[in-house]
Amino acid sequence: MTVPDISKLTLGSQKLEHEPQLPEDIEDATDRYMKKLKQYALSLPYTIEPYAKMLQMLDLILLRITQCVEAKDYEPGLVQWDSMLSYWSTLKYPIPKEKRILLTRLYFEICVTPGMPTQVIAICADGLSNLTRSKKKLSVEDMRLPWKSFYDTLRKDLFLTRRQFEYSQLSWYMGHIAETVRRFFHPAAVNEMLATFVPAINGTNLDSILTSQYYLLTFLPLTHPQTYLPMLTRLWESINSYLFDERMLEFLSTLAEMHVDPTVSDPAKIESIPDDERSEGEDRPRWGHDDLPTLPKWSGLYKDVGIFTEHEWNFIMCKCLASMEIPLKDAGSLTTGPLADSSSSFEISRLPKAGWRIPSLARIIVYSMAQDGTPSLASNAPTPLYTPMTSGVSTPQVPHGSVGDYVTGFFHSWVPTQKTYLGGSKALDSLARLVASTEHFFHPTNSGSWTADLTAFLKYLVYEFNKRWHEERQEDCKTPPNRRLTREMRRELVKSIRTVVLLAMFSQDATTVSNVQSCLKSMSTMEPNLIFQPIVERAIPSLEALVETQRTLSVIKALSAVAPAIYSREIYYPGAKHLLTILQLLIPGIDLNDPTKTMCTTAFLSEVSQYVMFHDVTSLEDDVGNDVVPNASGIAIREDTSDTEETDELSPADEDALLRDTTGSFATWIASFIRRVIQLLENLPDEGANGTAGGASEVQLVDAVTGACSQICVHLSDSLFDLVLDMIFDYASTNVRSNAVRAIHQLVECVANANPEKTLAKFFPFCEASIRAEIEHGASSVRTTSSSTPLPSDATLHWSLAILRGTVYNDGKVLLKYKDRLLSLLRLLRDRTFSKRGFSWSAKLLSSALITLTHTYPTENKFVNPDVWDNPEFQRKHYLYWGKLYKPEDLKITWHVPNAEEIDFALQIFREMVEPCLEKLNQLLSADIRDAVWRNDFCRYLCFIRQAFSGIPTLYKEYISPEVRKAMLNTSDIIDEIPEMIASVDSLNSGFCLTDPRDERYQYITNLKRQFGEFLHQASLTLRDQWEENTVDAVQMLISSIHVYLLEYGDSRDGYYVNAEQYSSEVSVARYYAGQKVWPRAVLVRRARFYHTTRLHWNSIERARGPLEDCLLDDVVEWCMWHYPTVRQSSQTLLDSLSSVYDGLRIRALPKLYKALLPGTEDDRMKGALWTLNIAAIGRFAISEPTLATQFIVTLLGCHHNEKLSIQNCVASVAENTASRLLEPCHLVYQVENAALAYANSKLKGCVGPGLLEDPIVTKARAKRVERTGHIDNATNETISAVLKVASDADTHWRYAIAATRVLRSLIRRDLPIVRDHLQFFLEKLYDSNPSMRYYAQRAVMKALRYIKLRTYCPDPASLALTNPSTPLKVEWPVNDCEASTDEIFDAYFAGKPVTPSEHLSPQSLYFDDMLEGWLACRKTRTAYRPPHHHAPTFQWEQESKDAIACVREMALDADFWGKVSGYFAEETQESIVVQDHISCVKSIFQLLGSEICDVVKPKVEELLADSDKNKQRAAAELLAGVLNGSKHWSLDEQERVWDWAKPHTHKTLTHTMKTENVGVWSSFLDYMFHHKDPRRVIPLVNHVMHLLGQIDLNGQSAIDSVKVLSLFRAFYTGMGWKFVPWTDCVLERLWPEVNSEHDDVRAYVAELMSVCGGIKWRPRPSSADVETFVRECRTLPLEHDVMGIRGTYHTQRVAELAENLKKWREERLPGVRAFQSTYDRVGVTVCRWLHQSLHDTEAMSAFDYILPLLPEIFRFTEISDHEELARRASVLLFRMCGVIPPRPLISPLLHAIFAAIQNSPSWKVRLKALPILQVLYFRQLPLIDEEKVVEILDVLCKCLDDDVVEVREMAGTTLSGILRLSPRRSVLRLKDRFVKLASKSHLPNRDSPLYNLVLRQRHAAIIGICALVDSFPYTIEKWMPELLTTVMLEHAHDPIPISTTIHRCASNFRKTHQDTWHEDSRRFTEDQLAALSTLLTGSSYYA
Repeated sequence: MTVPDISKLTLGSQKLEHEPQLPEDIEDATDRYMKKLKQYALSLPYTIEPYAKMLQMLDLILLRITQCVEAKDYEPGLVQWDSMLSYWSTLKYPIPKEKRILLTRLYFEICVTPGMPTQVIAICADGLSNLTRSKKKLSVEDMRLPWKSFYDTLRKDLFLTRRQFEYSQLSWYMGHIAETVRRFFHPAAVNEMLATFVPAINGTNLDSILTSQYYLLTFLPLTHPQTYLPMLTRLWESINSYLFDERMLEFLSTLAEMHVDPTVSDPAKIESIPDDERSEGEDRPRWGHDDLPTLPKWSGLYKDVGIFTEHEWNFIMCKCLASMEIPLKDAGSLTTGPLADSSSSFEISRLPKAGWRIPSLARIIVYSMAQDGTPSLASNAPTPLYTPMTSGVSTPQVPHGSVGDYVTGFFHSWVPTQKTYLGGSKALDSLARLVASTEHFFHPTNSGSWTADLTAFLKYLVYEFNKRWHEERQEDCKTPPNRRLTREMRRELVKSIRTVVLLAMFSQDATTVSNVQSCLKSMSTMEPNLIFQPIVERAIPSLEALVETQRTLSVIKALSAVAPAIYSREIYYPGAKHLLTILQLLIPGIDLNDPTKTMCTTAFLSEVSQYVMFHDVTSLEDDVGNDVVPNASGIAIREDTSDTEETDELSPADEDALLRDTTGSFATWIASFIRRVIQLLENLPDEGANGTAGGASEVQLVDAVTGACSQICVHLSDSLFDLVLDMIFDYASTNVRSNAVRAIHQLVECVANANPEKTLAKFFPFCEASIRAEIEHGASSVRTTSSSTPLPSDATLHWSLAILRGTVYNDGKVLLKYKDRLLSLLRLLRDRTFSKRGFSWSAKLLSSALITLTHTYPTENKFVNPDVWDNPEFQRKHYLYWGKLYKPEDLKITWHVPNAEEIDFALQIFREMVEPCLEKLNQLLSADIRDAVWRNDFCRYLCFIRQAFSGIPTLYKEYISPEVRKAMLNTSDIIDEIPEMIASVDSLNSGFCLTDPRDERYQYITNLKRQFGEFLHQASLTLRDQWEENTVDAVQMLISSIHVYLLEYGDSRDGYYVNAEQYSSEVSVARYYAGQKVWPRAVLVRRARFYHTTRLHWNSIERARGPLEDCLLDDVVEWCMWHYPTVRQSSQTLLDSLSSVYDGLRIRALPKLYKALLPGTEDDRMKGALWTLNIAAIGRFAISEPTLATQFIVTLLGCHHNEKLSIQNCVASVAENTASRLLEPCHLVYQVENAALAYANSKLKGCVGPGLLEDPIVTKARAKRVERTGHIDNATNETISAVLKVASDADTHWRYAIAATRVLRSLIRRDLPIVRDHLQFFLEKLYDSNPSMRYYAQRAVMKALRYIKLRTYCPDPASLALTNPSTPLKVEWPVNDCEASTDEIFDAYFAGKPVTPSEHLSPQSLYFDDMLEGWLACRKTRTAYRPPHHHAPTFQWEQESKDAIACVREMALDADFWGKVSGYFAEETQESIVVQDHISCVKSIFQLLGSEICDVVKPKVEELLADSDKNKQRAAAELLAGVLNGSKHWSLDEQERVWDWAKPHTHKTLTHTMKTENVGVWSSFLDYMFHHKDPRRVIPLVNHVMHLLGQIDLNGQSAIDSVKVLSLFRAFYTGMGWKFVPWTDCVLERLWPEVNSEHDDVRAYVAELMSVCGGIKWRPRPSSADVETFVRECRTLPLEHDVMGIRGTYHTQRVAELAENLKKWREERLPGVRAFQSTYDRVGVTVCRWLHQSLHDTEAMSAFDYILPLLPEIFRFTEISDHEELARRASVLLFRMCGVIPPRPLISPLLHAIFAAIQNSPSWKVRLKALPILQVLYFRQLPLIDEEKVVEILDVLCKCLDDDVVEVREMAGTTLSGILRLSPRRSVLRLKDRFVKLASKSHLPNRDSPLYNLVLRQRHAAIIGICALVDSFPYTIEKWMPELLTTVMLEHAHDPIPISTTIHRCASNFRKTHQDTWHEDSRRFTEDQLAALSTLLTGSSYYA
């Protein structure tokens, strides 16, 4: 081969070593987005393309998109060009606003076009999201969008019919699109939206509530919520639903954040925005808004707390408290909402889920903070509570009356003055109360699942606060100054959460610790003076002692979190002086035996070391005292910290002096650190065959340690770097550790990365000499080709190779000094290393050298720019710059750009190293003898070539010749597409060295690579013929080489996705707050590198696929099917990677894979083919392309010829993984004409393309699309025919037959009629012996017959695509008065008269099946259905389906068919209810054929009904339900005949022959019959059920008959839902007397019916049942007005009657074992059941009106000892009640009722039960309880301390401690004084004294009160607490029981809660107090 003289070659016109010139249109940019592009351009070492050129490329992409849309070439054309747009967007060139608007409109219209494929909707939805993500780029002023079109699509698609089982992600995408584009809905559309969504709300149906809420919260414009927000909050208050809460909180959080800017909601804006986008039929109703303020200058939506009223805010805070899901010992009081949600259907989950409520709550609280209250005094408490009130009362001197009166005397005269708030903010004050109330649950000893939520809440809280804080510091902030956050708020916030964060940081839960770390990081940047010192005080003792592993880990992680306060002089100036102390203490943290600790330590070191310079400045001149601190970031993070807790704060000069002194210890620390790292390396486990020491944990550990080491080395001063270099060199040159070869390589890489020149100078001579000596002495002389444990004699060679490879890590220019020696050494290694480890490491050295020489990369990433680093002034005062942050425009990067000499050296390596290897390999291929020597030579030479080419991915730029491109287009994976629509890219500048194909160097390297590729192909052909196992190593090397040849190009070694992930990770770690504009320099360097790899990735998207590449791709496919599994696996992995790069590969591979599945193929080859098809990119592609699917499916179904189990498992896996991609073909979208889409497309096309009347490309694309759809139709028909043949073959295995049936079911089409054979197959399989076959056949029949109905009654393709048929009987009934029309319909229901046809529309002539509207309001019309004609049939089916219908008729008229079908229906199964699929299948047949087949089925039904067997009865019920439901639209005469036949049979069965075991069958039969039906359609069943209920004796001797009737009746009212309203009164009148029935089952039904009736009778009470009135009255009426009608009134009279009767029945109650027979007990259990179910329903709040009158008796139930069930149910009821937010007017009555139970009950057990109820209610509803009530609660509890019963007193104390935790501190001090005085005055007389017990009780009351005070502050030490503990409590520690036990229990709790912070808490005690405390706790000086 002739090689050019590379020494004379030049780079031509390229001047890569020079700084690039910016294009003029980027250089002169003034637009903010062009300035960003300029920053990116300046960060690269080469010139990027001009903006004008890239706009031309964008215009081409957009033109192609418009052409695709015009030709309706959505798949694959639009999909292709959208992907090109995505790639173009990654290049950071901005899209002009006009084109962005037009493209957004186009994508929107594509998404809402009926019938659009889901994949196209998905990509357009993503495109919409990307185009509209920035609120600054597009706003509603720029563009408006209509909303009704995709609302209609979403509404129609969301809920499935009973016969619909296949569904797509359409609903999810529609919801996602709505959330994306909602800000472009005109705010004037609010009224129309409300008029559309609100009438659909029905409080008796949870699905209706949740879907309507979703529409409201997703579509309503957010800018002007003043009209509808009160309505939403009123609705929210009335609904008990966890799902409702979650979505509502997310919505409110968005509003709260948006409306801190008052201008957003200015009503004047509505008129100023053009209203130019309306959907068809969309109106703009004008509603009165007189009640809204009309100020001359709009001041925003501000109310009491943010944008919320005080009542709304308290309600939100209740939800916030409940959201933490803290489980008290309260029998699951928080489960009512989730249990209520269990009644929702699965379709709700098809909508996008609401965001997690925890971040939403944090955002609501933060964005509601403002200066809206009188500020309280700054808090000095570690965790401040809400602001105390002033008292102004004096303590009485002498106790009078009871102990309770004495203790609470001052409460009664407590007169609150003006309320003040923490930081002057009501929201902050509420937050402090919330945190204080949950403080106990942060402690590690009391942690659980709730702790993660609590800490996440704090994390998001400080994140949002920081975000808002910095937003309000921007010049363009629109928040009024008086509404902005203040420093006082920031400080009080940090103090409020500091204690709990410090508690939680010791948690053992990983999620909790992660949350705490994030929280601490934010807090350390907000108020470092408050958070840093406590962390250090906890960290230093823990690190010094190392007594507890978990504690050590916690403090290291905490230090990492607050690291910004250590290294950043801007954040916390005094923090830096602690750095060295911490670093020294962390040295032991690098410990091989504790990987977790090591990882934490290295994370801290990596974090800190990238912000500081390690340099000793103590020896320099000390003249920095007057230095000004440089502005390290361009913005100030650290604010004035004059308000600090530090008493010894130093001046900046003093701080600098201390810090400067500490730098003198850097050298000592660095030396200790390096020694520790070396010690860790020495102790690593022995390396295995793969070259790694130990397992995955050791690998991660070494990576982490060397990563930290690398960061440190980069930031060392020259002197310290020399120290480290010498230490590493001394170790490396005097030791050889076979267990640390990989580790030493990484360690040397660390120093080479920092200073490659010094590193090479130090190590290269040593390595060179060592390698040569080892080679001469026989190292690596034993030939091996597989991985194995290296020989000890090779250890030194491997050690030296690892070191040398590490030295060539960074700068290619440094290598040039050693090029001759390096080349000589490489030649020696090539020729003399024969072991696998030897030659592979040598080849990696070659690869590393080449990548260093030829790649473009940054050469350094120090924390300051190179010019600053080299500045002597910086070297002298570097500590002033620690933590410096940069703006992107200030960044200066040093890049390595290959120069001519480096390129020449690289080519020389190829000439002298690679060419000879290639020649020898060619000789080896022609050799006759292929022994071990041959194999070794083959592997090692190929290894060198492979690694050499892998090291030059950017040496030259590839170009695709026109011939190759044409061939690629002709063989593309994109089938049936014109060449113009197959997307391709133009190459961009991205740092390639050789770009001119005429350059001799370019030609040389490309020719050499081509020869390499030809060799690989020839070697594949040769080795495939050799089946020996000893060639496996050679084949593996060959496959790896093919990987290099085909894939190593562009960004392959500097991966786009890897850099994207690293950049994202580094940004996440470095972020202090959201919206941050300045970053550490390392992050900006990573950003520049990421942008560089993005441009490389662009050039790697499309690779040339010429003849040679085709051959190699074919070779890989063949290797995928080779005989050895290891080869197959690696080849399949390679093929998977290749399929994403080389277009046409899959089409090329499939025929070979299919051939390998034919009979006669060897098992191994067949397995290989199957597993290759199982690759997602191969198999899913084959089955998703209809023209390819035929062969794929038929071939796969033909695999039953090989019965080997492993083969069949492979087939099953392929089938399972590909089945989901076999979609129903549908071409309806091509028949849909969307005028809005055509208009949007024409506007965009006019903007980017020539105005051609007839675009030739569009014409070609349209013709090709028509051709493609024809091919798809033909292929689908072929598939059906072929699969039918397989499925019908008797020899086909049943598994394959089922798979074939599933395929056939998927291919039933909506747009074309089903053929006869296709449908007949399914009908025959309805009675197949295999149940799975019957299951799929039933669903196929339902699908096919449903499509016949849809095609018949959908008037156009769009309706068919949306499944929106125009049923001939469907009408819209005009509504004038909503409430009157609803009552009229209900009256018609109850009258039960048959509906008769009439021209006059009325409830008497119409059916109302879905009765959801009218509960709250109505639309202008109601949907109804006319009755069918008396004689004429309703349906006239389409002619195209006549053959299919005839087929069904032939089968259905055969009695034998029904005999077989019913026989399998009646098979013995575990089903106890009817199977809906059976019914729906029969219904479909009868609906299609009408009454003509009735006579065939009737005998079979009668036969089954006559058989009492359970399964026969179930089959009869299924057939009967199918017939009756199918007759729904028959002519009235036919319906009458079928009902005349069915009536006596059903009546007989339901009345006489139904056995107990069949109750479930017939109940489910009725449920199916009543579902979504006007009751008049099933009058005979309704009348019969009501007749049975009226006739049955519910107190008969046996409960069985009663249960039968009540079960049937239950099916009636549950099936009817709200339509049952007309019957409620008469039914309750019938069943209410049975509340005390003798039968428990009857009472259970009565309880359920009470709950159901109360629910369905709930109805809002606006003055008029229209949306406008309802929305207005929600705004205007006072809170006391029950607009939502949530107050329980329906059962008021019955409850009053119960309350009176229970008193009487209590007196008559039977004692002992007969108690359960008492009327009192029976009614009690019924009441508890009823109220319990009511509390778990949607309208749970209404239950309080019923609970309150019965509460005294419910408390009495709890004390009953001889009826365990009643006591248990009552107790659970009381606790569950506490978890539901009561109506506001009932809070006080509820508390008073509990007070009455505590104070007035004669039973101490009742008092004992009531106290925990009070505590739980107080905790759950804390925000709703006002301060006056808190005082009353304290009053009640203090009086309980004097109770006669010890248990009651102790429970009162426990409750008191929880309440005091949130009580005003002044009241705490007053109570403390009273309790101490009471204890001192209670002198115990002798035990014989009659006063002994009285005085003992008084003293015990005082001690319980004192203990309650201590327990109420579990994690802090109040000023009064030491004296209380060490004086009063110690004095009484030996008093008689129960006083002593109470004191010891309190002391034990104190010790437990304060042990973690004792080093801090102990300072609050004097030495004498500590000694006394030790005596109290242990009897010895424990704490002294």
